[in-house]
Amino acid sequence: MKAGTEPGTAPSEALLPRLEAILFAAGKPVTVGELTERLGLPDHRPVQKALRHLTRNYASRKTALEVRRAGEGYSIQVRAEYLTVARQVAPTELPLRTLRVLALIAYHQPIRQSFLVKMVGEAAYEEVQHLREADFVRAAPRAGTLVLTTTSHFAEHFGLETSDKARIKQLLERKLGIGPVPVDDPPGSVPAQETAPVGAPETPER
Repeated sequence: MKAGTEPGTAPSEALLPRLEAILFAAGKPVTVGELTERLGLPDHRPVQKALRHLTRNYASRKTALEVRRAGEGYSIQVRAEYLTVARQVAPTELPLRTLRVLALIAYHQPIRQSFLVKMVGEAAYEEVQHLREADFVRAAPRAGTLVLTTTSHFAEHFGLETSDKARIKQLLERKLGIGPVPVDDPPGSVPAQETAPVGAPETPER
């Protein structure tokens, strides 16, 4: 067994920076098995040890980054308290299908999630969750569903400085590179005065 990998010893100094580089560059959680394979190691135990060491190391630093477990994988990400700052400059890459859902919400807002599901199918639930996590969409519970509206972060990110629906439609088509979105208010739209307060709790209602 190589030096630095015996039980109870610190991880190999050569292993830690390689592991850190993979976690940083991956852009998504990476499992221990994947890390072991990419590092060209025959045994996953040194990787697990290195992950524990790296996690403690980041936790002890005064840094905006942390090593976090997500499901079966690990990733290096921005700490929750610094997400707002990071989002101001970090590019947000969304799949075309997610952008189309975002465009529909932006154009028809405030819109009930239940009606959005009728427009794009069951996938709307997952897409709305992605958009909420990216801070593009706010959801407020109302009458057994969620009322969806865009956030100020959405407007800032896409450079939308207007409340005119026709203008928003044009900007969305140009900036998001999508085809035309519907122009008539759908039955699921909610009059502005009926929307729940911004501070209302966001429960995962459907």
